[in-house]
Amino acid sequence: MKYIHNLPHDAGIDDSSLLKADGCAFRLKGKNRVNILALGDVGTTMLIGLRLLGSDVISEIGIMDIRKENLERLEMEINQIGYPFGMEELPPVYITSEKDLFDCDVLIFCASRGVPPVSAGAPDPAVDVRMVQLEANREIIKHYADLAKASGYKGMIAVVSDPVDNLAAAFLDAAELKPWQVQGYGLGVMNMRALYYSERIREHSDSISLYREEGRAYGPHGQDLVIANSIEHYDHEASALLTEYTVQANLRVRDLGFKPYIAPALSSAAISILLTFRGEWHYGSVYFGGKHEGAFLGIRNRFTENGIEYEDAALPDELYERVLTAYRNLCRIR
Repeated sequence: MKYIHNLPHDAGIDDSSLLKADGCAFRLKGKNRVNILALGDVGTTMLIGLRLLGSDVISEIGIMDIRKENLERLEMEINQIGYPFGMEELPPVYITSEKDLFDCDVLIFCASRGVPPVSAGAPDPAVDVRMVQLEANREIIKHYADLAKASGYKGMIAVVSDPVDNLAAAFLDAAELKPWQVQGYGLGVMNMRALYYSERIREHSDSISLYREEGRAYGPHGQDLVIANSIEHYDHEASALLTEYTVQANLRVRDLGFKPYIAPALSSAAISILLTFRGEWHYGSVYFGGKHEGAFLGIRNRFTENGIEYEDAALPDELYERVLTAYRNLCRIR
């Protein structure tokens, strides 16, 4: 058996010093000032989740979007969501500008190009839509990473746009931030999709049903995703089947004529980000590697006052090789 910390070495990356963090980039278990860049379907749904669920760890939410009317609509509508009679104060939402975008503790990056419309039909299953988005979204990342660098930004960047692992790496490189200042948020929904199908697949049901208590998700929010039915009683065939169902879950929603954004916006983004602020275990992409080689890899982790702690479990050989393959491929695309 091998451990997650063996990944850089086994991928031919000797310098893994950047795994070590020297602090926390946000107010751990305190109230954070959050800014959100881009309020499309994902950003708007996430915003609703953050306001409703985040009053204990969010003091205020700034929003920025290229559509002025959309911002004005959201400022009105989101601030009209709440409890009666002063039962609970929810974090206020206000419109911010590019000039003040990095005046916050956490910037959530939701800007995206290249998302195929539902009218285009379901994408070819052999084509990972998230990777098609990569080059277009790199351009957007570069612009805002330059702004972060110029501002001397000391807070955290939460990347929600696809492909989250690669764009997190692009932001890290361009903004010259510390690896523990950046995390990608795409794996949370893959875990929930795996859980959903683990309760519905009849083939290998005895092994697949273990997922709720013993299962894990690793890797990118895409084709190299690794779903393990269990890390204690790993079944390779059952895990491969559950992974296939999970990877194709978004296509099932598209087949019905809808864009699959609700579950990602809430499970990967809103809920996972709030767990991050609270210092609780969640799924997110953590950087493994050195200054010039490495990648963000989705894994179960949490933030502490001393940086990021990730689950460094001993993995069966077949499972470890799947995770290593995903990591190597992410390193190649950086």
